[in-house]
Amino acid sequence: MTIASNLTAIHDRIAHAAQRAQRNAGEVALMGVTKTLGANYIIEAYEAGQRLFGENRVQEFSEKVAALASLRDARFHMIGHLQSNKAPKAAELFSAIDSLDSAKLAERLNAAGEKLGKALEVLIEINVGGEEAKSGVAPNSPQLESIFAGIPTWKHLRIRGLMTVPPFTEDPEGGRSYFRQLRELRDRLAARNLPGLALDILSMGMSHDFEVAIEEGSTCVRIGTAIFGDRAKP
Repeated sequence: MTIASNLTAIHDRIAHAAQRAQRNAGEVALMGVTKTLGANYIIEAYEAGQRLFGENRVQEFSEKVAALASLRDARFHMIGHLQSNKAPKAAELFSAIDSLDSAKLAERLNAAGEKLGKALEVLIEINVGGEEAKSGVAPNSPQLESIFAGIPTWKHLRIRGLMTVPPFTEDPEGGRSYFRQLRELRDRLAARNLPGLALDILSMGMSHDFEVAIEEGSTCVRIGTAIFGDRAKP
């Protein structure tokens, strides 16, 4: 199977999942996750029509940028945990940060955006499963409220929605309750009409469970293996 044929198959699965949920498939963005993959994989996917990509590490992506310079309309998002001291470089490299997990990081990203003269789109990462090994803020936590409190002062950030990585289960249905939890949290937050907070994006669902995530309201699925194949073990 080629990257192009894999993309076609995934778009078909997205369409069927959206149909089951009585949604428009056009509401669901497909992000190709290219962590640990060389620039050649990104270029091949781009040539097959893919435009949205997610990377996990600032340093790794910085080493690919030169080779991707000709992909003028490609968009690259940071989706991995971001240390606040790497915020300036991340703001320079990426058009969006999908893993905001503290007010401190937001402050650093906002300052970096101001220096660069750009507005960064941001998603707040929610740790729906309460897993200690994962980043993200807990739902209804003081840390989440501290982010909301700062939003009106961060003129170079655009908070667009929420992202989550639920606890892994072999059965795709195992993620359904977590996806539903994130959607319900989004709905509660939207009802508060917080100034400067847009919540039109729910980034949830990966290669093994994205169809369930779409049924529960995902607007962006992050797909790596199903597009690019299994990654080589370190």
